[in-house]
Amino acid sequence: MQALSVSLVQGATRWHDAAANREYYGALVRGVAGKSDLIVLPETFLSGFSNDTRASAETMDGEGVAWLRALAQEVGATLCGSLAIREGDTVYNRLLWVRPDGSFAQYDKRHLFRMAGEHTRYGGGRERLIVELKGWRILPQVCYDLRFPVWLRNRRAETAAGGMDYDLAIFVANWPAPRRQPWRTLLRARAIENLSYVVGLNRVGVDGNDLPYAGDSAVLDAVGEPLIELGAQEQVATVTLDPAPLLAHRERFPAWMDADEFSLQP
Repeated sequence: MQALSVSLVQGATRWHDAAANREYYGALVRGVAGKSDLIVLPETFLSGFSNDTRASAETMDGEGVAWLRALAQEVGATLCGSLAIREGDTVYNRLLWVRPDGSFAQYDKRHLFRMAGEHTRYGGGRERLIVELKGWRILPQVCYDLRFPVWLRNRRAETAAGGMDYDLAIFVANWPAPRRQPWRTLLRARAIENLSYVVGLNRVGVDGNDLPYAGDSAVLDAVGEPLIELGAQEQVATVTLDPAPLLAHRERFPAWMDADEFSLQP
């Protein structure tokens, strides 16, 4: 594992305006070109979090995915964020992990936010995604997934560095300001219980449903202490993650060795 530079792009997504969001987020991403290994964007950053899936969803062959791949190549960094993607008659809230060489991995949001009717309009994912970057094993997730610790549990992996399934969990979100305390608390809980770094990247501004967003994006270490915390305004910040404190903490406090065994049946 090498030091990993991560940039948080906390922006005010334009409502149902993919072209405007490509221009807006493209400018913010280019501002950290050459400074970051990984650049994290919000959930549904080309549309806003909308249940109007027929209006906002693109296909994997659409302009949004092509733009992300070209941008990753341009800035020489991996990009991570989610889009509304249509496949046949189903729309997914799909996180894309796009590498500078144009290759990508994908994760479909598992837990759909029923309080906004997401479960009636989107299809849910069934498999976790773990990707690697500079020797780090990384678990990317989407918003409401943050509330489900069984799905997120860091499992034993004896062949991996530190003996665990992943080293960094990332949550891209559209998490409204009225629930900002659970967002902040759950990010810390997931870091502590999983002996892992955690990145939480939220949006700011007000969306087309008049919901306000307070940002509160953060990077937390394995004991829940913040390495950086953002406010409620548009902000781009970069932090470098050092693997040494993480591996030392896991060796000093190997709680994972006493974890309960279980299996998931998504």
